[in-house]
Amino acid sequence: MSAAGAEYWDTLPLGRGVRLVTRDENGMAALAKPAGALSHPNSAKGEARALLTCAYEQGRECFTWHGPDGAERRLWLLNRLDSATSGLVLAASDEAVARAIKEQFARRQVHKVYQALVFGVPREPRQTWRDRLTVERRGGTLRTGAGGNLPAEADFAVVRQQPGPPALALVQLEPRTGRSHQLRVQCARRGLPIVGDQTYGDFRANHQYARATGRKRMFLHSLETSFAYEWAGRRWNFRATDPLPPEFTIGG
Repeated sequence: MSAAGAEYWDTLPLGRGVRLVTRDENGMAALAKPAGALSHPNSAKGEARALLTCAYEQGRECFTWHGPDGAERRLWLLNRLDSATSGLVLAASDEAVARAIKEQFARRQVHKVYQALVFGVPREPRQTWRDRLTVERRGGTLRTGAGGNLPAEADFAVVRQQPGPPALALVQLEPRTGRSHQLRVQCARRGLPIVGDQTYGDFRANHQYARATGRKRMFLHSLETSFAYEWAGRRWNFRATDPLPPEFTIGG
């Protein structure tokens, strides 16, 4: 199957605020979503808030719609972000390419970089975090906690800080594992809750910050994704970057 042409990409039914960042000739693509957008809808009611405003097949993990010519089209989703997180989401127009990239995820060969705004003063400018977590789903709600049997690792670095009150730090997080809510829990465990995190964060500090600044979101952003993959007898390098939103700006 040949890769989708320009007309396919130009007529994607993108959700509100969603952008196509880059794509390659094999149909591998990166899209950027704003905070509040769903990586995919869980029902027809969620389609208006999703990455693409069309039907989503849970089993095949792909969006389905009809193009201007009436032909059915698909886009395969390769990873997800929490709705409150902004930034890069990977997708592919070809199912075989999608399978090849998912193998890279399974082998932990996809490099992802996040940045977050956190409350508190980091003890060290650079660390590698190692934890063991639990991930549970109860009644459709996902919760991650400490003390389980799932290893979670991430590299941490301070980008800049702002003295309080409240003390804030812009930090860079590079996960080596891909546990659900991993970075949010790892930050909170170290007394550095992500600003605006309504599940694992500091609720009082969130309220005060939102009231003082008018900024009401979770300050976690998927900044960069890169990896290499084998396809059609050769090696391909893929890299995408979505700049940090301006509301993350703090003093040096």
